[in-house]
Formats: sequence, structure tokens, C-alpha cells
Amino acid sequence: MTDRVAAIDCGTNSIRLLIADVRSAGDGTRVDDVHREMRIVRLGQGVDATGRFAPEAIARTRDALADYADLLRQFGVDRVRMVATSATRDASNRDEFFDMTADVLGAVVSGAVAEVITGAAEAELSFIGAVAELDTAAAPFVVVDLGGGSTEVVVGSRRADTGYSADIGCVRITERCLHSDPPTASEIEAGRAMVRTRLGAALRAVPVQGARTWVGVAGTFTTIAALAQRMTTYDSEAIHLSTVGFAQLLPVCDELIAMTRRQRAALGPMHEGRVDVIGGGAIVVQELARELGDRAGIAALTVSEHDILDGVARSLVGAR
Repeated sequence: MTDRVAAIDCGTNSIRLLIADVRSAGDGTRVDDVHREMRIVRLGQGVDATGRFAPEAIARTRDALADYADLLRQFGVDRVRMVATSATRDASNRDEFFDMTADVLGAVVSGAVAEVITGAAEAELSFIGAVAELDTAAAPFVVVDLGGGSTEVVVGSRRADTGYSADIGCVRITERCLHSDPPTASEIEAGRAMVRTRLGAALRAVPVQGARTWVGVAGTFTTIAALAQRMTTYDSEAIHLSTVGFAQLLPVCDELIAMTRRQRAALGPMHEGRVDVIGGGAIVVQELARELGDRAGIAALTVSEHDILDGVARSLVGAR
């Protein structure tokens, strides 16, 4: 039996939608994309400093979610699951956000509302989505989901074994450390220090030493991979499951960190909503590469277009 489901992931920087046909098969769960979309809404604007959602951030998110609700109707979705992550975990006025999602989604699917998930749940769902298409011969995998407010690090083979959610992400680092355009040397070093501290805690908790393959998910990784592969426009099919060696990856990160926003905006694969924050993400990528190279002998990054959205869609198989 095939079910048409929708997964919505609302993070610190973006809100993303996957409408898919899912079914149980003899070799596991099959997920066939019907529609996939992403909007930059910056829900986490200022949350790191104030602990609250800004009214304009909730309004931007509502506009995007209303458009998604129209798509749910258009494609005849049976069930929807919307998860909210780092920014919503941190915001003291999250009830305003949940009231909004209930109003918008409830008009399409009875009882539908967003749920805030823990960092551990976010890590597991990201892992499931990222590795479903990978050959187990390349396992164990270390999957890293680099978001706007948090970064999840998970190790496992077909299922997640150990994971950790670190409070670092491209928006959080940018708002806290990278204030100039381009960032100053002292700002960049402050960003690196912040990343090393938070990553240190993650890597003490997650045994990456035995991992064979590093898989990066979310827009920072895929954009940097596109630039490292010298794409002039972003090509999701060519990016998905492609591999980039550190010799190509790390210089691109250096360039992004040092660029002005205008220079980043001129790059063909760059989404306009990532222009001001991808430098912070590039710092995380560099520090992860250094750590995984030292600890596990990993020398390349594999990027996946499939992530927490796909994990959420898979979680809806058979659910009623």
C-alpha cells in the first residue's frame, strides 16, 4: 500500500517541504519524491541573543507555510508531520509559533501541528534519511547535519548508534562572531574557537574513530560541494551522493570565509538566503574535516540531498 505523505522541517534558517509516496517494500521502506521545496525564512533571527522569536520571523514562516499548505491540498496529501528544531527549542515564545502552525496546517489536515523535536531525535531522523541509499560497504558512516542553530553528529551503519546535537550552526556563529563584511581575522578566530569548543563536546560523545565515510547534509555542505566541483549553477542531481576530497573542499571554505557578501552573492550555486551565513558554516566544515581526518583518517566528504525530511517521511509509513 502506498501513502502520500508530507514532511516539513522548520529550522533556524529555512523551512523545507517534501511530498512523497511511501510504502513498505521487501527490502525496507521506499520513498518516491513527488515535490521537494525549500524557503529561507530565518525563523531563528535573533533567538540566540534574545531567546525569543521575532514577530517578523514568525510572519515570514507563516507565509511560506501557507504556500506549503496549498501544495498539500494540490497533491492530495493523506498525512503530514512537521518538525521544528534548534530555534524552536531555544525560543521562550514558541507557543506563538505552534498556534500559527496549527492554524495553517489544521485547515488542511485535521489535527496537524508542528512538534518540536529533541536534538537526539533530529540526529536520528537525519541519519536515517541520509544513509538509506548508501552502500553498507562504506559503513560505518558519520553523518553531520549542519543547520542554522545546531549541528548533529551521528555514527552508525544502517541505523544511528550514537548521536549528539551541538549548539553551533551557520546563523548562530554569524550572529555571535562574524559581524564585519568581510569578517576580520579576530572575528574568524572567535568563530573557530566557538566551533572547536562545541565540536569537542560532540566528538567526545560520538565515537567517530571507526567511521569510514563522512556524509554531510543540508545546504552549507551541498553549496560548498557545488563550488568545490566548480559548478556554475546548482545541480541537485549531480550533487546528490557526490564526493569531494579535502584538497578541493578546504580551499573553497577558506575563500568563502574571507569573501564579502557581495562576492558570495555572485557565485552561481549560492542561494541568496545563505549569502550572509555560509562563512560561519564553512568554519564548521573546516573544523570537522580537521577532526575527522585526525581521528578517523577520513579524507573526503560525501554530500546527500536526502536528510531529516526523508527520515520524517519514512517515519510516516503505516502511521494512521
